[in-house]
Amino acid sequence: MDVTSFGIDHNKLLRGIYVSRKDTIGSEIVTTFDVRMKEPNREMVMDTSVMHTIEHLMATFFRGHTEWAEKTIYVGPMGCRTGMYVIFKGDLESQDVKDIIRESYDFMANFSGEIPAAKPEMCGNYLDHNLEITKIECKKFLEEVLEQIKEENMVYPRQNEA
Repeated sequence: MDVTSFGIDHNKLLRGIYVSRKDTIGSEIVTTFDVRMKEPNREMVMDTSVMHTIEHLMATFFRGHTEWAEKTIYVGPMGCRTGMYVIFKGDLESQDVKDIIRESYDFMANFSGEIPAAKPEMCGNYLDHNLEITKIECKKFLEEVLEQIKEENMVYPRQNEA
C-alpha cells in the first residue's frame, strides 16, 4: 500500500506548502498540495467550523482567479484538521504555487462580508462556519510562514531520514 502521507515524518513536519502527490490522468498531470497550517501532533488542530470556512473562501478565491481558475481541480480540508489539500492541473512544485497560496491566505485573512455559499440550499452544513477565527488562523499562517517561506517549509521530511 503506497499512501504518500504515511511515509512523511509527522513528528518533524513543519507548517508550509508541500507536494503531496502527482497523478497522471490521460495525458495530463495533476499535483496535490498539502497546505499545512498546523504542526501535526504538536499544535492544536483547527475547529471544523474554521476548516469549513477556509474551504469555502479558498475555493471562491481560486475559482474566481483569472489565471488559476482553469488550473484548480479541488480545494478541501485534511481529515486531521491540520491543513488543506489543493489540487492543480500541471506538473508543479511548491515554488510554483507559493505566491498564489500566499495571495489566497491574504484574501481569507482580510475577507469581510457573507461567507460564500453558506446557505442551506448551497451547503450541507451551512451553520458550521466561523469567519472571525478563520481570519485569525489565516493571518497567523500568512505572517508566520507564507510571507517568509523557506525550503524546510516546502520539502517533506521522510521517515527514517536523519
